[in-house]
Amino acid sequence: MSAHPTSTPPVPAWLDVPSDPNDLVDGVWPTDAARDADGELVIGGVAASALARDYGTPLYVLDEDDVRSHAARAREAFASAAARHAVAARVYYAGKAFLSTEVVRWVTDAGLAVDVASGGELAVALAAGVDPARIGVHGNNKSVAELERAVAVGVGSIVVDSFQEIERLAAVAEAAGVVQPVLIRVNSGVHAETHDFLATAHEDQKFGFTLADAVLAATRVREAVGLRLVGLHCHIGSQIFGTAGFAESAARIVGLYADLRGGTDAAEDLQVLNLGGGFGIAYTRADTPTAIEVLADGIVDAVAAECAARGIRMPNLAFEPGRSIVGQAGVTLYTVGTTKTVALEHGLERLYVSVDGGMSDNARPALYGAQYSARLASRVSDAAPHLVRVVGKHCESGDIVVDAEYLPADVAPGDLLAVPATGAYCFSLASNYNFLPRPAVVAVRDGRSRVIVRGETIDDLLARDAGILPTERTA
Repeated sequence: MSAHPTSTPPVPAWLDVPSDPNDLVDGVWPTDAARDADGELVIGGVAASALARDYGTPLYVLDEDDVRSHAARAREAFASAAARHAVAARVYYAGKAFLSTEVVRWVTDAGLAVDVASGGELAVALAAGVDPARIGVHGNNKSVAELERAVAVGVGSIVVDSFQEIERLAAVAEAAGVVQPVLIRVNSGVHAETHDFLATAHEDQKFGFTLADAVLAATRVREAVGLRLVGLHCHIGSQIFGTAGFAESAARIVGLYADLRGGTDAAEDLQVLNLGGGFGIAYTRADTPTAIEVLADGIVDAVAAECAARGIRMPNLAFEPGRSIVGQAGVTLYTVGTTKTVALEHGLERLYVSVDGGMSDNARPALYGAQYSARLASRVSDAAPHLVRVVGKHCESGDIVVDAEYLPADVAPGDLLAVPATGAYCFSLASNYNFLPRPAVVAVRDGRSRVIVRGETIDDLLARDAGILPTERTA
């Protein structure tokens, strides 16, 4: 991990001094997050202090009702938009955002399918009891073993990513005596307005086929005895606001779809367009994500218009909303360990607030420069807002949890701190850097809490070290 750049302004242009540094901004926190009569943060009816007492910190907290609600809302939005054009829509939950058997059950209860990108993610989905026909398999370098497992259990689709994979998968399917449905991943050339590492449809990157190569890929799939071409897949990126990029991408993909069908409805093997998703969420008060209903209507209407212009029947559609299902539902709780004031230029001061986690439980600020919010969780304060930087305990200057925020000036050791919008890509990217155990994940609902992923202990980490004798592990 590289050190945090020193050239950034001490106060980002988007960050205003809040009138109340205790407020919980709508859209950033779980829907029912609130402060109780004593000013303490309550999530899913459970107080932050009770969660810290029972499970320790750092702690990932997921509001179960919030996840279920976002999943159901996404399914309904796309189903309704598609129904207006007499087609069907399937919505996939992105396993890479956050994956556990409990969360998989929540989203499938709400009607979502599941996409996975590794043998491990597939194993979790199957362990949760997902119908394999409702699982899609992604990845640019699926191993033969992963392909064999996916084919053996009967996954609904595999998204092929290279000519070599087409040959590999065809051999696996033929050996198994089955015909495997596949989609071809296509780079539309439309660039998402997001971080470079999150843009996935430009040509110079590892995923998918160019528009030109996709035609040959379709021919290869159609020639393979063990494969059946069912559709095209395109994903332009992640953390995207608005529909403009999706509309342009849809125009190019529908053009390819029409070409592969010969401009008619004769090619009955090609029936689905998966337009990806990666819809953004709010991490700070400056973020204004697009409502899922607006996204659904805009993208589906764009596909319908492109199909009408070409005189072809509209295909069924599929979407992958990504972090928008689980991101807002998550909050990470930390305990403040030390604080330190640092003088900046122009008479400014920044208070460094060190917590008991860091880049091992949230790598996104170090990876992408991602911005987050923070609030005192165990109390409210009348102290004036003070510019702070929330940092972790790792031996890296880039170990930043919240780059810039205003908290009450009296934030002190022992306070509980809450960072919202951590439901996606925090647990998934967690590591044991500096040999810190990964935190537990706790679900909250109706005033109750329960562990859905056990936290690690030092003994767990030592158990993997083959050089330690069993009698030494707890020494």
